[in-house]
Amino acid sequence: MTDRPLSPSDAIVHQKDAGLVRLLEIMRRLRDPQTGCPWDIEQSYETIVPYTIEEAYEVADAIERGDMADLKDELGDLLLQVIYYTQMATEDGLFTFHDVAEGIAEKMVRRHPHVFGEDSRDKSAAEQTLDWEKIKAAERAGKTRAGALDGVAMGLPALTRAVKLQKRAARVGFDWPETGQVLDKIREEVGELVEARSELGPEKTEEEFGDLMFVMANLARHLDIDPEAALRAANAKFTRRFEGVEARLKARGKTPEDSTLEEMDTLWDDVKKAE
Repeated sequence: MTDRPLSPSDAIVHQKDAGLVRLLEIMRRLRDPQTGCPWDIEQSYETIVPYTIEEAYEVADAIERGDMADLKDELGDLLLQVIYYTQMATEDGLFTFHDVAEGIAEKMVRRHPHVFGEDSRDKSAAEQTLDWEKIKAAERAGKTRAGALDGVAMGLPALTRAVKLQKRAARVGFDWPETGQVLDKIREEVGELVEARSELGPEKTEEEFGDLMFVMANLARHLDIDPEAALRAANAKFTRRFEGVEARLKARGKTPEDSTLEEMDTLWDDVKKAE
């Protein structure tokens, strides 16, 4: 008895060197209403969004850890998110993966006239960034958006969105000219937060805390710092130092739960000095 020949679809699914074509066919099969995976069939654009955000952060995490093997895997997971959305869009008759790829290719050619066109390459990175922003502004001008802040995605991490909103406002002249003015505003917001905490209740305290965070994001922009990256670095530093405290406690036969704050504070200072 001979094995049945593979169908064209099965042949692609099991062809290990088929690359993107293989991945597209796998997703099409997973979403097939009759023969696909029930979980994959039930998903929508909205339900996939949290996974997309999570995968993007896992890519960033692999890069920060310098784990290139993990980065390869995480990039595959992130690519799968794009494949997922485009398969759903294909089913809805909206667009295909090919349309998405062509769109970004056209955009890259259009936004790099110094590479793919007649513009001079004899410019600094800063000058080329200005050119990029001018091209983007021209593209936005051709769309039906009325306000300077239109198009800043709601789903961005809050710190990233704050910086993008502030950059948009700065383009039309709504910005502090000097970093010192931002620092003055931070001092003002700290005072308002202290007052709210003492006198105005939890809702106003939360509002003032948000105001302070927003101005801190503005300070990061004025200092040319990515606040998301800075906070991730601070998180990593805290994790590293606290694990150092735990290790020192373990060497004494103790845990944080049966230690005093003063003891852990002293060990924290020891870890900092050791760094």
